[in-house]
Amino acid sequence: MKTRMLRDIEVSEVGMGCMAFSHGYGKIPPEDYSIEAIRGAYEHGCTFFDTAEVYGPNLSPLHLGHNERIVGKALAGVRDEAVIATKMMPGGGMGRNAYRTLRDHLEGSLSRLRTDYVDLYYIHRSGGVVIEDVADAMGRLIDEGLIRGWGLSQVDVDVIDRAQQVTPLAAIQNIYSMVERDSEDAIIPYCVERGIGFVPFSPIASGLLSGRITTKTKFERRDDVRNWVPQLRRENIAGNQPIIDLLAEFADLKGATSAQISLAWMLHKWPNVVPIPGSKNKGRIIENLDAALVELTDDEFTSLEAALDRCTVYGHRGLGGF
Repeated sequence: MKTRMLRDIEVSEVGMGCMAFSHGYGKIPPEDYSIEAIRGAYEHGCTFFDTAEVYGPNLSPLHLGHNERIVGKALAGVRDEAVIATKMMPGGGMGRNAYRTLRDHLEGSLSRLRTDYVDLYYIHRSGGVVIEDVADAMGRLIDEGLIRGWGLSQVDVDVIDRAQQVTPLAAIQNIYSMVERDSEDAIIPYCVERGIGFVPFSPIASGLLSGRITTKTKFERRDDVRNWVPQLRRENIAGNQPIIDLLAEFADLKGATSAQISLAWMLHKWPNVVPIPGSKNKGRIIENLDAALVELTDDEFTSLEAALDRCTVYGHRGLGGF
């Protein structure tokens, strides 16, 4: 697979979000299946794996690190070839010592991930923290060799710029897809200009852009995040049908799937974007990774972009969403 850079960290052009193995998308699979799925992704060319300390059944403190443990086991034999990103949740704030708080959380993640360093360490949302203190602490962790780079999630340009002035960022992880384009106006261009990678989560809009979710689809478990995604309300699924139809049209043209077209679109549009679609299904994981093989011509991209701009999006999560 082709690679891209998150500042000076080289990663596969499409990465893998691992949350679904622990939370958020219905019943979680057996651990052995999850490990096989992650290893299968690596063997297929994926080198970039995203997790977080908070990912666990029901996001319960009793299951802290559940996802990190799975990722650590899956990548134990190929650690030096894989790029691992994880996140800590600052909660109500960092207290008086941002470095100590970050270091404590990081040490827990390192143990669960079976490694002595993390390639990319994010703050999972920045509410309640002094971002300059966090940036300074992250710089210390980089100097100590405990992390290779750092990032922020769900933030605006002001927060990014303030952090960047203290310790240069490797990546920003915001929501971004064909139906969540807030970051296009200022955030992604800012990152392009400064060599910061942009890592979209939910790049297929929690499955909406795959075309497999309809107004009749039901999500049975209460903790399934799709129950709360505004684009997946029945009336909004119907309203967004023109976008789904548009993707299906281009998918037929390219011999691809709708999900692959949605990912190929952002890869063509931005040189610093590395999407991390998440799935707990082995087949869907490989399908998503193979979006890197779908190359839109300039004319195809221009036509798709123009048609997309004419569509109205129903439902919006935005930077303030979950």
